[in-house]
Amino acid sequence: MTKRIRRRALTVGIVGLALWVAFFDSHSIFRRVSYARDLDRLTVENAELEARNESLAAQVDRGLDAETLERVAREEYGMRRPGEKVYRIESSGAGE
Repeated sequence: MTKRIRRRALTVGIVGLALWVAFFDSHSIFRRVSYARDLDRLTVENAELEARNESLAAQVDRGLDAETLERVAREEYGMRRPGEKVYRIESSGAGE
């Protein structure tokens, strides 16, 4: 082999290896960038959930007042007061 052919083969090999690592390898640059974005998104989501958990824990520690208890009973369990009529409005789903 001449020097020119060796150099060309080496260049092609290096470019091929770089392309493999950049695009096709299981630890490629693009996958790492995607993983970094996912990590950032999940870190923010985790912080939001932790704040929500702290808020709910504080609410549980305070206990339920009568107004909150009535709201939960009506919204979550469909309960009503004696003699009260409840009308349910069902949406068609077209405008949502």
